[in-house]
Amino acid sequence: MDDELRRRLRDAAAAHRPDRERMLARVERGMAGHAPQKTWAACHPVAPWLRIVGATAAVAGVFAVGGYGVAAAVRGGEPNPQTVAATPTPTDESAPEQPTATPEPDRPSTLSTVSASPAPSTPPAGDTTHTVPAAELLGADGSIDPRSSAYWGQSNITVKVKKPLTELTVELYVADKDSPKDTGNWRSLPADDFEVSVRASRGACLYRWTLKDGRTVPAGEHVFAGQYNHTRGQRDAGNDSYTVLAGTGSEQARWKGDFA
Repeated sequence: MDDELRRRLRDAAAAHRPDRERMLARVERGMAGHAPQKTWAACHPVAPWLRIVGATAAVAGVFAVGGYGVAAAVRGGEPNPQTVAATPTPTDESAPEQPTATPEPDRPSTLSTVSASPAPSTPPAGDTTHTVPAAELLGADGSIDPRSSAYWGQSNITVKVKKPLTELTVELYVADKDSPKDTGNWRSLPADDFEVSVRASRGACLYRWTLKDGRTVPAGEHVFAGQYNHTRGQRDAGNDSYTVLAGTGSEQARWKGDFA
């Protein structure tokens, strides 16, 4: 029964052709038969075109209400949609997909420093330096200078060089229980060819002569001497010593002696 009623209503709505002119005439007659009151509109007549616009709006309202009622009756048995499907915003397929950010793990409050052990050094290619017996390059002798006194002394190291040297370091170690005091030093070779240092510590004094880069020591005898003050009396040099390091570029040698 309901389906038959809906069908007839739909057919009637489709076949209906409203008489627009007749409806406008009825609206005009209704408005003309209404007795106007003494209002602001009576004192200020409305323009004819405004009246026509109002009538047209009223007719449109009647059509809208009638159409809505027929549509509601026709849709009575149809399901009422509850959701609206929204078309997604088109995206640029050429843009790469952004990866989801992964939270970074908490870092420790303190960082430990790891020291990497350096790779073992290798001698440069072509380096043929080798150690030889000291007697092949030099000989040395230590002695106390005969001009030493009861308060002052001088220790001499005589180096006998057999081949021209490009490397030479001479060290003199003077020991004394009351700590000797440095008063000077000298060498028989040019002073500008060597770097000299003197280090005094409790109970000893160390002299060092080092040949500068690019300088050479010729073959022959060369003297290195250290001077110092010491406690009064005959000084015992039994604890004194010296060391000589020499090289020619391809050979190296070390000589160690004392003043016994």
